[in-house]
Amino acid sequence: MVKGSDVLLIFVAILFPPAAAAFITGCSCDLLINILLTILGYIPGHIHAFWLIYKKMKAEEALRPRRLPLYVHLHVGNGTYEPIAQGQPQQPYYGATN
Repeated sequence: MVKGSDVLLIFVAILFPPAAAAFITGCSCDLLINILLTILGYIPGHIHAFWLIYKKMKAEEALRPRRLPLYVHLHVGNGTYEPIAQGQPQQPYYGATN
């Protein structure tokens, strides 16, 4: 199922592929790879950005069969999610290490 945010990501990837890669993965190797691919040729940058969007959509779709809402999972980048501990409220650290 394609969401509105995915459509927006596809539109951004058409205009400027590194921006879409940055929205999905943050500051990571994938962003650097996308920048280099876009410099080498605009089409390879597009292909990589669309691949990242596809990976993100597949990771979100994998959570759907369990009928769990996405807010019980934390997006950790590269189209992967980790479950948030249920039953225990998370304490804010406010920059301090515990």
